[in-house]
Amino acid sequence: MEPNPFLNRLGFAPDDRVVILHTDDIGMCQASVAAFADLHRAGIISSGSVMVPCPWFLQAALFARHHPDADLGVHLTLTSEWPTYRWGPISTRDQDTGLLDDEGYFPHHSHQVQDSGVPVHVQIELEAQIKAALQAGMQPTHIDTHMGSVTHVKFMGIYIALAWSYHLPPMAPRLDEAGFMAMGMDQEAAAMARWTVQEQESLGLPLIDCIVGMPLDTPENRLERTRQALADLKPGITHFVIHPSVDTPELRAITPDWACRVADYRDFMLEELRTAIRDLGIQVIGYRRLQEVMPRM
Repeated sequence: MEPNPFLNRLGFAPDDRVVILHTDDIGMCQASVAAFADLHRAGIISSGSVMVPCPWFLQAALFARHHPDADLGVHLTLTSEWPTYRWGPISTRDQDTGLLDDEGYFPHHSHQVQDSGVPVHVQIELEAQIKAALQAGMQPTHIDTHMGSVTHVKFMGIYIALAWSYHLPPMAPRLDEAGFMAMGMDQEAAAMARWTVQEQESLGLPLIDCIVGMPLDTPENRLERTRQALADLKPGITHFVIHPSVDTPELRAITPDWACRVADYRDFMLEELRTAIRDLGIQVIGYRRLQEVMPRM
């Protein structure tokens, strides 16, 4: 593929490695909000996104109001993955929308909501989450998707339309057909996705080249693995995902991967990681930079 045209618009060379250091799941619990507050103060994280349907959303929105310089987007949410710590849609309680499982919450898995979700009701729900963030005083810089639920042929058009309507760059990769097939699409859907990418990029929609990050598999040797993942970045704009949280009893009760989240928080608070990023020659930006050069429709 040709180099990302937004590299030039942002003043970078085609072979520059540009990264958005992105914190996912802010507002999922108290520990995620506290971690982002510390990381924002430390100055190493360049972006993050807030889960509007979750219990600690209002605290995250309060932080955003008090820190308008923070680069925060809306983590569009259609799933609720944990066994006993759940959340659901803010727009409806109607089972016919396909947005609720038998317990009355979002489904646990992305494939479930992708199968059951009625597109018109998905659009209503996603727009309601954006509007709630705005009404809470946030000034979102972008939209992205929890557990990749929105990146499906049924919902991608909705996602892109919301990006244009609210002037919010989407976390959306500029992949070729093979890349979309590697994400699980069949050939027809992958061809359609590739055509959509080309069309939207020609209209000026900012897209990213790659989505990578730290898997929530094990906390062991995580700092070394993080450094290696950063060293392996390719030229272009990369969305690099971490899930930092401070260590609390609530976090440990919610998720078995709590130690990975705590390790992400501790590692990205280290000055040595900031130095490693600088020494690697990686350029760090936030989504606000993309929003500033995104045309208004």
